Amino acid sequence: MIFTRWSAKLPGTQRRAAARSDRAAPRPASGTPAVPPTAAPAPSDVPAVADGVPSAPTAATTGSVPAARAEHTDPAPAQDRTPATLPPTVDALSVHDILGTIPALVAVVYGPEHRLAYVNGAYASVFGPRPAGHTAREALPELDALGLLPLMDQVLRSGKPRTVKSRKVPGGAGDRTRDGYYTFTCTPIEVAASGPAPDPEVACIAPHKGVLVFGAEVTDQIESAERLRASEARQREAAVTLQRSLLPQELEQPDDLCVAATYQPGGTDAAVGGDWYDVITLGAGRTALVIGDVMGRGVRAAAVMGQLRTAVRAYARLDLPPHEVLQLLDGLAAEIDASQIATCVYAVHDPNEGRLVYASAGHLPILVRDPDGTVHRAAEPTGPPLGTGGWLHTSGSVPLGPGSSAVLYTDGLVERRDKDIDHGVEALERAFAGAAGAPDIVCDRLLRSLGITATHDDDVAILVLQHPARTGHDAELFHNAALELHGGTEAAPRARAFASGVLASWRFSPELHDLGVLAASELVANSLQHGTPPMRLRLRRTDRRLIVEVTDGDDHLPRRRRAEPADEAGRGISIVATIASSWGSRRTPGGGKAVWCEFALPRG
Repeated sequence: MIFTRWSAKLPGTQRRAAARSDRAAPRPASGTPAVPPTAAPAPSDVPAVADGVPSAPTAATTGSVPAARAEHTDPAPAQDRTPATLPPTVDALSVHDILGTIPALVAVVYGPEHRLAYVNGAYASVFGPRPAGHTAREALPELDALGLLPLMDQVLRSGKPRTVKSRKVPGGAGDRTRDGYYTFTCTPIEVAASGPAPDPEVACIAPHKGVLVFGAEVTDQIESAERLRASEARQREAAVTLQRSLLPQELEQPDDLCVAATYQPGGTDAAVGGDWYDVITLGAGRTALVIGDVMGRGVRAAAVMGQLRTAVRAYARLDLPPHEVLQLLDGLAAEIDASQIATCVYAVHDPNEGRLVYASAGHLPILVRDPDGTVHRAAEPTGPPLGTGGWLHTSGSVPLGPGSSAVLYTDGLVERRDKDIDHGVEALERAFAGAAGAPDIVCDRLLRSLGITATHDDDVAILVLQHPARTGHDAELFHNAALELHGGTEAAPRARAFASGVLASWRFSPELHDLGVLAASELVANSLQHGTPPMRLRLRRTDRRLIVEVTDGDDHLPRRRRAEPADEAGRGISIVATIASSWGSRRTPGGGKAVWCEFALPRG
C-alpha cells in the first residue's frame, strides 16, 4: 500500500489550513476576477507519539503521516455552501483522527529497523504507551513475542502484504484482563518526509519505507470456534462411549476356538460409525461369529448398531441357519430405520463338521488361512445390505479345520479414498498370510500392516478366530465318540451301554458318569418315540464340558412341558433340563433335528 496515495485522500494539516483559509476569505463581487489564495507548505515530518497518543495536528505541522501534495478543486460557489447543506467530507479528518478512533490495533513503523512512528489509542490500551523513534524490538516487544518481526522484514523486502491469523495476546496487558486473539496484517507503506526530524537518526532516512501493522480482534470468533469444537468433541465422546458400551465388554471364549477382536473409532475429525462384532456360543460346541457395519455416523448409527446386535443375539438363540438369521435381521433393520443401511456377516462354526457356515448381507468376504498358510476368500453367496428387503439370503460354507484361522472385518480396514477396495482386500490377504501368533497379536499386526493409526478417518472392527490343532496333553482333553442307531427295541440298551463305556474310558467321576448315561438314555428314548431314522448318538468331551447329542430325521423340535401325574410320557426333556447345565435343539441342514445337553466339568 502506498501511504502517500492514501494520504492524498486524507490530506494533511497544511492543505486543510489552505482550504480553510480559502473558505474564510471573502468572495469578490460579481464581475471581479477571483484571486486564488496561496499558502506556503509547512514542513512535513515523522509524527511524534507521546505516551502512545499522537499529537494533535496544527496549521504548522502535519498528522501522523506527511500529506501528499494534491490539488483541490472547490466544487461549488461559496454562497451555496451553508452549514445546513454542506455534507461531511473526508477532508475534515486527519489520519490521526481516523486511525485513532478505530477499535483495531494500528502501529506504523519505518526503516529497516522498524522504528516506531505511531500507535493508535486501541494499541496503547492493549499494550500500553510506546515511545516513538525506537526500534520495534525495543518499543514493541509484544510484536516480537507474537513472531511478527520476521514477517515485517519480509513485507519490507518484498513489498507485499502478509497476514497471520489468530495470534494469542495474553491477558493482563494494558486494559485487558483476559486473553485475546488478533489477526495481524502487515502492509508495506511509503512515508515521504520533508523537514527536520526530532531524532537525528530519522532525518537520514528519507524517503521512508515502512510497515503498517493492523490487528483486528477475533477473540469472539475464536471462542465460538473453541466452544463448537468442544461441543463436537463431547458429542463424539458420547457416541464413542455409547458405541463401546454396546460392544461386548468381554468376548465369549468357545471351547474349540481361540477368538480376539478389536475396535478402533475414527480419528478426532471423524464422527464415530456403527461397526460391531460379537461371539455367541450356541451350545453343543457350536459358535456363532458376527461382524457388521451401520453406514451412518454419530449417535444414531451407534444406537441402530446396538439394536441390531441385540437382535442378532436373540435370533442366534433360536439356533437357525445363518441365512435365516439374516432374513429376520433384514426385516428388523427396515423397521428400526429405513434410512440406515447396514452390512453384516453371520457365521457358525461346528467343530464336529470342521466347517464355517456363513451368510453375508452386502459385507466384505471372510478370509480363511489354511494350515499351510494359503489365504483365500470365502466365496459367494452374498446378498444386499440389511434393510433393503425383497431378497432371499442363502448360506455358504468354507472348511475351517484344526490349524486353520479366519478374519472378519469392516470396510474401514481396507477401504481408501484413492484406491479400489479390492486393492485393500488383497493387501489384507498378504498381511494375514504372514500374521502369526495368538488372535489378539494377529489383530494388532493387521492394523499396523494396513496403516491404521489413531488419526484414521473411519471406524475399524476386526474379529480373528483360530481353530487350533491340539497335540499332547491338550489333545487328551478333547474326544469324540459316535454311535449309529437303527431303531428297534435294542437301540436304547445299546445306547446306554455305549455311553457308559465311553464315559468310563474318559475317567469321569461316578456322579458325572451316571448323569451322562441317564441323559443319553432319555434323549435316545425321545428320538425313538418321536423321530425317524437315521439316528445317531454323539458324545463329545472338551476341557470344560461334556456334550451329549442325538440326531434323527424328523424336523419337529421338542419342547419342555409339564407332565400330568397320570401321563406316561412327556418327562424325558424335563429330566434332561433338570440334570444338565443347559440343553437345546436345532434343525439340521439336511433335514431332521439335533437335541443336545451339556454338563459343566469341574475345574482343576
